[in-house]
Amino acid sequence: MSIAVPRLVGREREFAEVSAALDVPAAVVFVQGEAGVGKTRLVDEALAQRERPGRVLRTACPALLQPFTLGPLVDALRIAVDAGADHSLSALAGDLRPLFPEWAEWLPPMPEPADDPAMARHRVFRAVTELLDLLAVELLVVEDVHWADEATLEFLLLLACGPPPRPGILLTYRPEDVPRDSLLPRLTTAQLPHGRSVRIALEPLPLDDVARMVSSMLGGETVSGAFAAFLLERTAGLPLAVEESMRLMWNRGDLVRRGDAWARHRITEIDVPPTVRDAVLARAAGLGDAARAALRAAAVLTETSSESTVLAVMSGDPAGRISGLAEAVASGLLAEDAAGMVSFRHMLACLAIYEAIPMPERRAMHLRASRALADASPAPLAQLTRHAKEGGDAKAWGAYAELSADRALESGDGSTALVVLHDLLVHGTPAAGDVVRLTDKYPFGLLSGHERYAELLAALRRVVDSGAASPAEEAEIRFQIARLLTQMEAFEDARSEMERALPGLGHNPPKAARAAMYLGLLSYGTSTPARELLHWLRQASRIPTDAMSEADRLSMVVGLASGLLVLGEEDGWAEAAKIGDDAATTAERMAVSAGKLNVGEMAVIWGRHDEARRALMTVIDLAARHGFDKDDRLARATLALLDWVSGDWEGLAERAKELAGDEELLQPVSRLAPATVVGLLQAARGERDQAEQTLRAVLRRADELGGAESSIGPASALAGIRLAAGDVEDVLRLTEAPIAFLAGKGNWIWATDLAQVRVEALLAAGRTAEAIELIDAFERGIEERHAPAPRAALAVCHALVLALDEPLAAAAAFEQAAAAWQAIPRPYDTLRSREAQASCLVRAGATESGVALLTEVFAALSELGARATAERVRGELRAHGAPVKRPAWKGAVARTATGSRRASSTSSGCWSRGGPTGRSATCWCCRPRPSPGTWRRRCAR
Repeated sequence: MSIAVPRLVGREREFAEVSAALDVPAAVVFVQGEAGVGKTRLVDEALAQRERPGRVLRTACPALLQPFTLGPLVDALRIAVDAGADHSLSALAGDLRPLFPEWAEWLPPMPEPADDPAMARHRVFRAVTELLDLLAVELLVVEDVHWADEATLEFLLLLACGPPPRPGILLTYRPEDVPRDSLLPRLTTAQLPHGRSVRIALEPLPLDDVARMVSSMLGGETVSGAFAAFLLERTAGLPLAVEESMRLMWNRGDLVRRGDAWARHRITEIDVPPTVRDAVLARAAGLGDAARAALRAAAVLTETSSESTVLAVMSGDPAGRISGLAEAVASGLLAEDAAGMVSFRHMLACLAIYEAIPMPERRAMHLRASRALADASPAPLAQLTRHAKEGGDAKAWGAYAELSADRALESGDGSTALVVLHDLLVHGTPAAGDVVRLTDKYPFGLLSGHERYAELLAALRRVVDSGAASPAEEAEIRFQIARLLTQMEAFEDARSEMERALPGLGHNPPKAARAAMYLGLLSYGTSTPARELLHWLRQASRIPTDAMSEADRLSMVVGLASGLLVLGEEDGWAEAAKIGDDAATTAERMAVSAGKLNVGEMAVIWGRHDEARRALMTVIDLAARHGFDKDDRLARATLALLDWVSGDWEGLAERAKELAGDEELLQPVSRLAPATVVGLLQAARGERDQAEQTLRAVLRRADELGGAESSIGPASALAGIRLAAGDVEDVLRLTEAPIAFLAGKGNWIWATDLAQVRVEALLAAGRTAEAIELIDAFERGIEERHAPAPRAALAVCHALVLALDEPLAAAAAFEQAAAAWQAIPRPYDTLRSREAQASCLVRAGATESGVALLTEVFAALSELGARATAERVRGELRAHGAPVKRPAWKGAVARTATGSRRASSTSSGCWSRGGPTGRSATCWCCRPRPSPGTWRRRCAR
């Protein structure tokens, strides 16, 4: 895909008015607007669709320091006139010889010179008019007439006031660039005695039209509302600035897909397109020294500022400053409201001027700005922070930055606090004690982007490695390094740093308690046995929390709940119930969001889908209200996995692929789950080679990252593909390390998909004793736990063993497993267990019942979109003499028989015809079974 030329948007009314006027003989149309507002584009579109026949002569006035007489008209006529043709011109045309010396051979002789200069000019005007008549010009278009010479403006005024027949006239100009002594105002306000006069004033585009314009450049695809608002703020809605900014971002690969909309990697930054920069600097160059000083002062201030503040930042004598500011405002580059507040018309112009200021002058101006704003009430802390930093005042920078972060956190604006504190920690030189205090305030949960993670980690390590920190300060900074490494998903390194930090935290009991909690939490991606991690969690839970802040107490609850659930401890759900859905402060809300993320992820692993979806939707709601963008993406990544197991596959492939590629907000381990879902969907559609390629890449990446739990999903999925291909040895190799990891750790809650595929491979390899040993360990590992998914998987494992010698008993066992899967619900696993049940029935001699069940399974798999499995079942049916039609596959989409999208899998139970009922309902887990393709709603089971 390439970026396209934008459509003309937001100009429907203006386009209609110009088009209507151009169809009227001798009409005069004025189109005014600032640079980049789209005057030329409007003229292009109107001329392209002009219905009135006749010749159009189009020209433009160049921005010359000394425009020459009738220059734009001379240039246009020189091109339009065929000098070799036989022209019938009056003697008056001889006055054109000075303008067209190259036409000397065919122009009439020069008439006697006029005594009166005004008469001489009038004769030239009449000669030019005669030439226009000769060419049969129906419409004269002159652009940028604010740069026209006096003679051109006089000619246009004469032509516009002349009687028909005469050409129509279309003029464009910038009001802000019209010289004070120009004749243009006289032309635009003249009462024309003949013809129609139309005046069009183009304004910048509003938000909706900016979004429409950008969308038209991206093939009609949606752009995020935040991105459109960002562009509007930076460009003031000027179409040229919007277009050039988009092209610059596109060429630099700065645009990304997020969900179903285009957005930008970093929405706080934008570069000035060269065309915009050059235009702004050219306009500024035409002003006086004092006016340029006013522009530089306003650019340094950036924000809308009072006249007195702008004057204080300028250099020079007071009287000169005032006149310079007045000239800058009159130029149109600056705007001033009724209250005397001054600002640039758009941010790109401000940036263009700012970047052109020499660095020494820029620093001095920032210091003057800092002094000018110091006594303001309330103190503009964000501006004071910036001016102190850019002016080189490190002490003031640190003080203002911390105050600014405090105010932002108090108001719930964690994103601003993060930006300010991150800048100070990374680019400043705070002392070790200041680093301890600042990192305690740092909203780690909002941090995203590999570059910013790396910057902060390097800054904190510099302080530790410098030797300037006391032992207590070093311990506290290491504690923060461990937190940061956890967010970077470097779990082993995080554990090492936290172990080094803990002994030195005796002076800070709340932080020591949190360190112990973190050591219990650092299970994911480490080989530490569960019993050791539980020891840390239990120890942390016994530490009094009376002296802690509410945010720290909430973090302890979140940590305990998360750690216990990761380790498969049932009492983790009681702790999870203590986490509310919102909180009062930014720090508390971030703790709630983190807790709900962890609960949502673990609820999927446990097979508690209701709790999973509620928790994840709470995170998405918090993110929308408080700007927790990273948490939103993390929640959606887990939702992708939940939608896969729940059978909600419509649009899932696209969502999962987009999440798997989100390198800005998601860390590598967090991208593995949606990437695995991509591979699983490919396998379900029958794209086995592509699925295998995808999943092997995901597994390699998981192994590189060192997160053993991360390898379980892709290893299980890939093993399933290889098992279907009959490669038992590859399955055993793929599952050996992950199953050994879980056995060594003693955490079997994660074994749902892994245990099934390994048991089946062990049995196929004749290693029955190992399979039974694995099943026994799995059963012991999940006993006394309300974990529906592992328990359903355990039921499948038992059925697999029975299927070796007791097919009828195995059929009953697979039926129980299917009921367990459907109660979660996991429809695809339900159907696979039903398929196994049917095969066992056939083996036991109950062929009719088996084939009937296979027929139902085939219909439901087809409806679900599981093409590969459905085709396999279709082959079994054909082998038993029960041919079925191949479905018209449209991809992996879950739909009802009537074509409507199936209800979202948000509650347990099974699909039934009759809605919420008891066990007697017609569904697979509650006999009698329905006919194919009729599952619409869930029963209450």
